[in-house]
Amino acid sequence: MLSQQSLDVAQRNATLSCRDAAQCDAVWKLTKTYVEQSSKERLTRADDAAIETDVPSGSGKPVFSATRVANGNGGATISLFAQCKGMYGDESARGSDFDDCATKIISVQNGFVTYLRSHLPAQ
Repeated sequence: MLSQQSLDVAQRNATLSCRDAAQCDAVWKLTKTYVEQSSKERLTRADDAAIETDVPSGSGKPVFSATRVANGNGGATISLFAQCKGMYGDESARGSDFDDCATKIISVQNGFVTYLRSHLPAQ
């Protein structure tokens, strides 16, 4: 059985820092592609600060979003987030689709940095 802790670890793993505007722009473009490929819903926002999809239409279908937070020296921290309808019940109790959603979310979040590194030009 999956735990909230496993999800929290995957969330931490789905964060990457980039060092300058050129690298961050390349990472951000790849992040948009990854969100589009991983989500079951269409993009509703894609600008310099956030990439978002529509809310999940059906239970058990995760959608992903990302944020880009500048760090002041041209670099940024890019994070991938997830949500899944049916994952939580009242007062954050486990919902009926928790395990199914968590499995999908953990897989996508844990694969995020690997995907970026495999598609970025060698530094």
